[in-house]
Amino acid sequence: MTSSPYFAPVNNSISTFKDNIFEGKVLFCTGGGSGICKGMTESIMRHGANAVIIGRKFDRLTEASRELSERTGRTCIPIQADVRQPQTLQAAAERTMEYFGRIDFVICGAAGNFMSPISGLSENAFKTVIEIDTLGTYNTVKATIPHVRATKGAYVHVSATLHYRGTPYQVHVSAAKAGVDAISNVVAVEEGPHGVRSNVLAPGFTSGTEGMRVMSGNKTNKTEGFSNPLGRFTEIHDVANVAVFLFSPAACYITGQVLPVDGGAEHLRGDFFPYPSSVVDPSSVRKLLKGKM
Repeated sequence: MTSSPYFAPVNNSISTFKDNIFEGKVLFCTGGGSGICKGMTESIMRHGANAVIIGRKFDRLTEASRELSERTGRTCIPIQADVRQPQTLQAAAERTMEYFGRIDFVICGAAGNFMSPISGLSENAFKTVIEIDTLGTYNTVKATIPHVRATKGAYVHVSATLHYRGTPYQVHVSAAKAGVDAISNVVAVEEGPHGVRSNVLAPGFTSGTEGMRVMSGNKTNKTEGFSNPLGRFTEIHDVANVAVFLFSPAACYITGQVLPVDGGAEHLRGDFFPYPSSVVDPSSVRKLLKGKM
């Protein structure tokens, strides 16, 4: 008899963790208006925390904060800021302190992505992604670290698995996320003696996100050519569950780590599109490519 492959369930953090483990805590999250970061914010709020979400699009932030507050019964406030501009993050941190009086947890999640070969990638496009992901992470740490020291809190940085191997058309994101991983490691070493922890989450291809839309050419349920030991794409809940764990007292001795949340896909990863034909003839994947910003 032939057995069917295992297909991992999708669990919600409230089925595992107590609902009050973050009572009285405050989360500061860049990129929290949508996608993975919004999902992580919701899960952390469901366990008792209040939150501030930061981004450039105030309309999106306002709607997201309203939804998060209604779903969780906690307070979420939107603050418009650009992670590339340190002064706006400093102002966001100061406003958070005025409103809540503390910052316990920080998610560095602002990111940008698109597909482009190096030969078609402008210097400005490469620089923009580095500024959002890498410099934005640095700026967020700088703006919040005095407050996180005071609460002996923790950082979670959102990275990726793209730079573990060479990923065609992703040189900008690969370089940016490698920098994010390095920043987290240094924060862990420098700030550990002050009681601050720092870890990285590296989601795999995650359903229902902008990154998945970009990588799959708008086909968010595309599975052909995809292999995963646990049988499916990453879900936002999967990443949120790990964020809850990393901020929880259960992870009090975990710092300076990078945790891929990809169902083991990286061990089997091939190319997301045909290789080498897609590199020799970029026109074959033209719909996915954006050469300049």
